[in-house]
Amino acid sequence: MGQYIEALILGIVEGLSEFLPISSTAHIIVAEKLLGIESSKFLNFFTVFIQLGAIAAVPFLYFKRLFHSFYIYKFIIASFIPAAFLGVFLDDFLESLFQGYWFIAASWVMGGLLLIKIDDWIKDQDHQHNNLDKMSISQSVKIGLYQCLAMIPGVSRSGASIVGGRLVGLNHRAAVEFSFLLGIPTILGACAKKLLDYRHDLDIILNPTNSLSLLIGAAVSFVIALITIQWMVGLVNKFGFKFFGYYRVLAGIFLAIYLWWS
Repeated sequence: MGQYIEALILGIVEGLSEFLPISSTAHIIVAEKLLGIESSKFLNFFTVFIQLGAIAAVPFLYFKRLFHSFYIYKFIIASFIPAAFLGVFLDDFLESLFQGYWFIAASWVMGGLLLIKIDDWIKDQDHQHNNLDKMSISQSVKIGLYQCLAMIPGVSRSGASIVGGRLVGLNHRAAVEFSFLLGIPTILGACAKKLLDYRHDLDIILNPTNSLSLLIGAAVSFVIALITIQWMVGLVNKFGFKFFGYYRVLAGIFLAIYLWWS
């Protein structure tokens, strides 16, 4: 399969999974295995870079909130600080400690069971609110700490921050939308760190074929993410998170079966 076709497919996977509580990184890793793509420095950089395409969909869709509601920035920054601090010291360690396809399968199942039960645990909806401007710094920091769980492979960044948002008092829509907004500095920070890590290998990244693959993957993930974000908000508002929980459980079971028989 050609490199550009692989970039297109991975861009679709990234755009679909980045903002859903199903772990985009795990889906990219599994997709790379199914496509038979060999691990390389460029592939590692590509996996992070195409997230820029997906995250670009957030300011595109939430332009008014970002430019007319400046209160939101202090909450985004407060939530980002734990991930920025712990990510520098723990990200690589946790990635090396918890790795492998079997771990991803288990993480999918356990995370799915959590999403299935989360709404049952939060019975009293009266105290839930959807005005992000009324959040507190304390709530923001707690959501940021929950998001740090996503440094463990297979734990969804959006899923961890959404669950955190629900547990600190946000309703479905507010938790989802804040997860989108929090993804902006988190993903930009991850990409900056990866670029710093590969600063001595820019000749590989700037190779014409590889550069075009990066552009294809990022552009496709942007378009797909635009659609996914709008679809997700409506779905969660109507059905909660059970749908994604069932998907994660099934995906984990099917991956385990595939690993068992392959």
